[in-house]
Amino acid sequence: MSKVFFNYDDRVLSINHKRKIRSFIASLFSLEKKELLRIDYIFCSDDNLLKINRSFLKHDFYTDIITFDLSEPKTGIKGEVYISVDRVKENAVALKMGFEEEILRVLFHGALHLCGYTDKRTKNILVMRQKEDHYIKLYKNHIKRST
Repeated sequence: MSKVFFNYDDRVLSINHKRKIRSFIASLFSLEKKELLRIDYIFCSDDNLLKINRSFLKHDFYTDIITFDLSEPKTGIKGEVYISVDRVKENAVALKMGFEEEILRVLFHGALHLCGYTDKRTKNILVMRQKEDHYIKLYKNHIKRST
């Protein structure tokens, strides 16, 4: 039974290999030695994520992702990850990369937050980027072997 769910608030998103991505995200938690109970990804617009950012974090700016850890003490990980599809598309263009790679980065970024990684300081950002790159590479190798 899946522990990784994709939900669509106000944006429909076409992603290749959804089932493989969900399975890989579950394995990311295992590789990080974390027990995953459930993770819900909610794909939405810039405007909806801005409302969440204002309401819950008191930030008045657009962002690509907000992660909420809903875990109970001494249990496995449970969380919600809100992703602005608009922001991911814009970031992919700005970074001169494909949408698929940028969406993978954001998906893994949210999972890594739930595993305990932060990105508030420069050294933490570097670790987060290294982890994202590591899991993107692992995922791409996984896809090559399975096709």
